[in-house]
Amino acid sequence: MRGCVSFDTAFACEIAPETADFDELGHVNNAVYLKWAQQIAVAHWGAVATAKMKSKWLWIVLRHEIDYRDAILPGDTVIARTWLGKVDGPRFDRFVDIRKPGAERPAAAVKSTWVLIDAQTRRPKRVGNEILAAFGVEGYSALRTD
Repeated sequence: MRGCVSFDTAFACEIAPETADFDELGHVNNAVYLKWAQQIAVAHWGAVATAKMKSKWLWIVLRHEIDYRDAILPGDTVIARTWLGKVDGPRFDRFVDIRKPGAERPAAAVKSTWVLIDAQTRRPKRVGNEILAAFGVEGYSALRTD
């Protein structure tokens, strides 16, 4: 959970698609992958942040990029993994890999850019050491671009 900076160190959870997740083609709808990417990102923040941090800061999405590579069918389960990328002021890149257990490639690969905002003012806030420490990446200078 802490120090999630690669696929191998990622925060992970298992997902079992629900009936409503499948489209008329019989596989998980593309929009569902985005829902899962957001859910695991929020779960990761929820797992590492203190109650004080959660009341002080919020995250919003600036951009999502998704590559779809493999269909997820009824009866399949997937493992969603997320890890952190570069930090640039208030921006924080996050990667999500969604794949069937044991698969060599992801069913979907997501790169999102999240922006930290102040919960009161709703203005962007620079990602500081307290947040980096909560994620267990303090001192991992490759994340920072400033």
